[in-house]
Amino acid sequence: MGKKHVIKPTEEASLKEQEKVEQAAKKEVKAAIPIGKAKEGRVCISSSYNNTIITLTDLQGRVISWASAGSIGFKGAKKATPFAASKVAETLAQTMQKLGMEKLDILVKGVGGGRESAIRSLAAKGFDITSITDATPLPHGGCRPKKVRRV
Repeated sequence: MGKKHVIKPTEEASLKEQEKVEQAAKKEVKAAIPIGKAKEGRVCISSSYNNTIITLTDLQGRVISWASAGSIGFKGAKKATPFAASKVAETLAQTMQKLGMEKLDILVKGVGGGRESAIRSLAAKGFDITSITDATPLPHGGCRPKKVRRV
């Protein structure tokens, strides 16, 4: 059979992968509903252990645009990282700047690692953040207990 060859990624390959991710992040995100120059909007950040999804809506809740770590080009375990979440937020921030948004309400849901980094990158882009709400669902009654064991 012979020896097994393990292929290790070189620095060039890792740089190419990084460039590919950055180009996908810069790619223009098309708005789902073409809405005129709305000044206010709501950003819903859903961060799980596997992915980070950020949705831009108007104040009535109609989706304007969305982006996720997977749609930008991250694969596997890299989708759940704070770096991926900040790139997703930067991608959506470009869309918001094109639409002329100034004020944002942020709604955060989930327990993933990308929660804070997505908020920080949106704040760094210069948007006026009016409120940050944590809407993570909490269990209140618990599971039904096991039935009593009869011997």
